[in-house]
Amino acid sequence: MSQQLTIALAKGRILDDTLALLARAGIEPADNLSSSRKLVFSTNQDHIKLVLIRSADVPVYVQYGAADLGVAGKDVLREHGGEGLYERVDLKIATCKMMTAGFADRTRPRGRLKVATKYPEITRDFFLQQGQQVELIKLYGSMELAPIVGLADLIVDLVDTGKTLKANGLIPLEHIMDISSRLIVNRASLKMKNQAVKDLVSKMEKAVEESFG
Repeated sequence: MSQQLTIALAKGRILDDTLALLARAGIEPADNLSSSRKLVFSTNQDHIKLVLIRSADVPVYVQYGAADLGVAGKDVLREHGGEGLYERVDLKIATCKMMTAGFADRTRPRGRLKVATKYPEITRDFFLQQGQQVELIKLYGSMELAPIVGLADLIVDLVDTGKTLKANGLIPLEHIMDISSRLIVNRASLKMKNQAVKDLVSKMEKAVEESFG
């Protein structure tokens, strides 16, 4: 009998792409995750269940062993710190860039910069490497508003097409890191459920290869 595995999936924009990869790996939920109000889902594989949670919580569930594996963006993983888990597969979905952004024609003030972001750890590290002191302002959405109303000099956020920045008179400035979603594994699960985890990782690697070459 196969060892039981729980996979934590993130709600939101990466869910459809994640489910497509899982399906290619032979794993399909018994219910529609997008419309169901449930949080735990059985699959066509008796030994695999899925849990659906906020993206920021995925590495926490995997770190503490509430899930054996999970799918989370590189931005979430860097901000979390990666304790108690391994990144095993770059799934090559939900790709974008993390960048600083601001007004093209506005001179940066001397001294401490005010930077608005929902990624304070990544932002602090980036500016620290540049020798720049910053005052971090943590926001949870509508980043583009912060420079417009004078709350911040710059923002740090994910940039895909850049259309939202442009619509608000901002431009992307400095590239911080490339982002994609990763398959992560709990360290203890890798030891205790080694064969089941290795089999699933291998299937996901093959699914990515078939999807993206």
